[in-house]
Amino acid sequence: MAILEILEYPDGFLNKPVLPVTDINGDLQQKIDDMSQTMYHAPGVGLAACQVGINQCVLVYDVSPRDDKRELHVLINPRIVCQEGEVLSENEGCLSVPDYRSDVVRFSQIQVEAVDRDGKPLCFDAEGYLAIVLQHEIDHLQGILFIDRISVLKRNLYKKRVKKRLRQS
Repeated sequence: MAILEILEYPDGFLNKPVLPVTDINGDLQQKIDDMSQTMYHAPGVGLAACQVGINQCVLVYDVSPRDDKRELHVLINPRIVCQEGEVLSENEGCLSVPDYRSDVVRFSQIQVEAVDRDGKPLCFDAEGYLAIVLQHEIDHLQGILFIDRISVLKRNLYKKRVKKRLRQS
């Protein structure tokens, strides 16, 4: 397994929807293993394939507390099929948007359909923190960053800060 490089804003690859997975093969399994290793190393609670330059509709997540036994989950071609309610995701952050956090409005409950890494269909409900993590990662697969869901003013302030940092490096 390898630790992959996590792409950071303003990398244009992050703003493009990924391609659906059509074949679950050994190559994809290796990518999933590398993604999970990268997520745990970062450390993060979720990672979408596009964040490490993979143009496939795959995400990994583990919302178990850091001290507990790891519980890796893999979703291939996930989609939210039902959503309701509203919750404020406070201080949301992202491995691809380093050094920035903001409040984001998310659905409080969602239903997700996907297949697991063995190709078995999944359909499950999520609420609370898990629902927020899944919405965040599924957004990535559609080319949406959490900063696309905050106010224009906050987003522009962050973009100015990034441009300044890039000029100085």
